[in-house]
Amino acid sequence: MLLDFEQPIAALEGKLREMQQLALDSQVDVSEAVAALEAKIKTLKKETYANLTRWQRVQLSRHPDRPYTLDYIEGMTDKFIELHGDRTVADDQAMVGGFAELDGRSVMFIGQQKGRNTKQRQLRRFGMPNPEGYRKALRLMKLAEKFGKPIVTLIDTPGAFPGLEAEERGQGEAIARNLKEMFLLKVPVICIIIGEGASGGALGIAIGDRVLMLENTWYSVISPESCSSILWRSWDYKEQAAEALKLTATDMLGNKLVDGIVKEPLGGAHTDAATMIKTLKKTILKTLDELEALPQEERISQRIDKFSAMGVVLE
Repeated sequence: MLLDFEQPIAALEGKLREMQQLALDSQVDVSEAVAALEAKIKTLKKETYANLTRWQRVQLSRHPDRPYTLDYIEGMTDKFIELHGDRTVADDQAMVGGFAELDGRSVMFIGQQKGRNTKQRQLRRFGMPNPEGYRKALRLMKLAEKFGKPIVTLIDTPGAFPGLEAEERGQGEAIARNLKEMFLLKVPVICIIIGEGASGGALGIAIGDRVLMLENTWYSVISPESCSSILWRSWDYKEQAAEALKLTATDMLGNKLVDGIVKEPLGGAHTDAATMIKTLKKTILKTLDELEALPQEERISQRIDKFSAMGVVLE
C-alpha cells in the first residue's frame, strides 16, 4: 500500500524497473543510468522521510504491513508461551502476553495485537482491548513480579474498546488500576510504542522505567481524527489537529514524556521488518541491562519521580 507522499518515490522506482528490464531484453549497457537513478531514489527517500509532517507519521504508524506485537515477539524470542484469560470474565484477544526467552533471559511480553485480515481484525477488535484485556495484562505483570522476571509491553492501539459492554464491565477502573499497580512493580518494566499510542488504551500498559517510541509512531490523549471531529465537527481538519497535538516521537521526547526513540529502517518499519525486529531486540537487551543494574528501591523511586514530574502546574 502506497501513501500519498510516497507516490513520487514509487514513480521513480517504476522507471528503474523498466530500465533494468530494458537492459535484460536488449542487452544494452545502461549501468550508469541505473546507478544515477538509484542514487536519485535514495536521495529522494532520505529527503522525504526526514521531513514528514506529523500526519504523515500517523499514516506510517498505521501501515497495514507494519510488524505487530506477535511479529516482534516471534521474531525476537524463543519458546514463547502465550497465557490467556483474566480469571474473571474472558480471554481478550486484543491483548496478548506470555513468557518468552530473549537471548536466554526469561521475559514477560504483553501487548495489543491488531489483525492482518478482516476476520482477525474482528477477533482482535483492531487492537482495542476490553476491561478484561487490561485485567489480563495486570495478572501477567503480577505473575512476572512473583517470579522476578522483567516485563516488556508493546503498545499499538487506537484506544480502549469504546463499546457499552466495556463501560459496563469497568473500562475506566481497569485502566486506572493498571496505572496504580505498574508504578509499584518490583521488576524492571520497559514500555515501547510500536504503532499507535492512543489515550488511556495505550497508557494502561505504558507505566514503566523506560518508555520508548519507534521513530514513526504517535502517542497522544486523542487521535487526530477524533480531535478534528470535536473541534471542527469534521474529520477534514485531521492534519491541523495532528500538528496541534504534537504527538510524534520527537515531540514526546522533547517534552520529556518518553525516554528514547528507536530508529526505523528508511521508509518505515514495514519496509524491512527483519531489521526493525533486530534493532528493537538489541534496544530491549541494552535497556534491561541498565535497569537490572539498579537497586530495586531506586528503580521504583525513579519510575515514580519520572511520571510525577510530567506536566505543568499553574497556581
